[in-house]
Amino acid sequence: MKAALSYLLLSCLLGLQAQAQEPVDKPITVAWRDKPPYHYNENGIAQGFLLLRAKQIFTQAQVPAVFVETPAKRIWHGFEHGKPAFCSIGWYRLPERELMAQFTHAFHVDPPQIILVGPKALPAIQAHKTVAALLADPSLRLGVIDGVSYGPALDQLITRNANQVEHPTVSPTNLMRMVAANRVNYMFADEADWQYLRSREAGLESLTEYHFSDLPAGLERFIVCSKDVSSAVMAKLNRAIAALPKTP
Repeated sequence: MKAALSYLLLSCLLGLQAQAQEPVDKPITVAWRDKPPYHYNENGIAQGFLLLRAKQIFTQAQVPAVFVETPAKRIWHGFEHGKPAFCSIGWYRLPERELMAQFTHAFHVDPPQIILVGPKALPAIQAHKTVAALLADPSLRLGVIDGVSYGPALDQLITRNANQVEHPTVSPTNLMRMVAANRVNYMFADEADWQYLRSREAGLESLTEYHFSDLPAGLERFIVCSKDVSSAVMAKLNRAIAALPKTP
């Protein structure tokens, strides 16, 4: 009896020791870029509907995470150079990105892009019935933010277009200002960006929102993680995404 108790006590001690030696999961750094209303700082407070949703996902998945604001170029530099235990939120899934990172299931779907038109260009834009015809007009000047993807389908249309294309390295807000000032005739815009900025930025009231039926469907947004993030963690995130209410 005494030997059995001693064996049981020793087994318990060994089990506790083994548990103590198991590595504790280190928090994953989750980077987000300044992109209101998705994720942004206002008066020193990080907010945005997609940032809130991402935090819910990591909490639901029980994956420790530290959320940090980081410029977009630095985020993808981190993925390109194999930064460990690193994720970022709100990105489109593109083939070149899949070479350097892994993606969760989609956790948000955008509505289709809209077109914002400058005051002097509206008659010329209205003369076209489709995006394809619009992009085939060599008299029009299109503004495209340098280094930004509008999604594979729209990127391809823009690449093949006959417009005069400006590629400024600016924010969506500044490109909207360029359109309003007639420096370019029109731009493609994220509808959420436009709805957020139109009521906050003076000078944008002269822009006209325009829709074409052949604009590509809205794209899915994903959480992107470095290759070293385990399949178990990715599975937890995917289960949490599946459990959350769907966005409209």
